[in-house]
Amino acid sequence: MMKPILLDTGPLGRITHPRPNLEIVHWLQDLLRAGVPVIVPEIADYELRRNLILENLIPSIHRLDQLKEVLNYLPLTTETMLHAAQLWAQVRKQGYPTADPKSLDGDVILAAQAIQADAAIATENINHLNRIVDARHWRDLP
Repeated sequence: MMKPILLDTGPLGRITHPRPNLEIVHWLQDLLRAGVPVIVPEIADYELRRNLILENLIPSIHRLDQLKEVLNYLPLTTETMLHAAQLWAQVRKQGYPTADPKSLDGDVILAAQAIQADAAIATENINHLNRIVDARHWRDLP
């Protein structure tokens, strides 16, 4: 079985858009046909959903809900958040912060979820994530 793939907010948003990017839709379909586990991590759902709600993009919210029924969903756990806190401190000590010190820093939470699932992250934001986990542009996965 192939390594699972977690969807970051960018690809997830492209898939749930009212006029989805056909390239990413075909990419996702190919993964599913190949039996690759594709996961919607709760932190990416949160980051996307809050913006969809703010912009009142109801069709996209429905698509996000439907996608969570078809794909695997990885909820946040206390263990994940504790690991994210360690990752946050670790990257700061190394001089590679992924966000402002006062922000929640969804990238380290996403990284912790990827570690928890032993998964790669499909993203459009490689620079912050690939210092911590296997994160590649979605076009480069699997």
